[in-house]
Amino acid sequence: MAVLPLEALWWADDMRAFSQGRKEQWKWTLMIMQPDFITKALVQEAVGQVKVKKNPLSLPLLRFESFAEGKAAQIMHIGPFSEIGKTVEKVHAFIKESGQVISGKHHEIYLSDIRRAAPEKWKTIFRQAIS
Repeated sequence: MAVLPLEALWWADDMRAFSQGRKEQWKWTLMIMQPDFITKALVQEAVGQVKVKKNPLSLPLLRFESFAEGKAAQIMHIGPFSEIGKTVEKVHAFIKESGQVISGKHHEIYLSDIRRAAPEKWKTIFRQAIS
């Protein structure tokens, strides 16, 4: 069975922190979708085993929960993460032009293995929740 892609939700108290490069103010949640047979009990059991063996500092931050995004605008970004700002601007302009309102967090789905692909070939789906 393959592991599904890594996903991230990004936000800041002041969303201008992204366009101004104030990375210390960025907040994020990393996610990996789980197949239906994975249950909260299985995750709790696995966390218990990891705690006994290694007990990493961030282990208490791990959680198993549902995520429902709702309506969103979406685009594929191809290239390094440092250039995604231009793609984000395109989506935000589209949202405004279509009469929608940006709501929710900035959502990225990382499709490429950055250890194996050249940065100019990295594929990232960018989603922005709208209302």
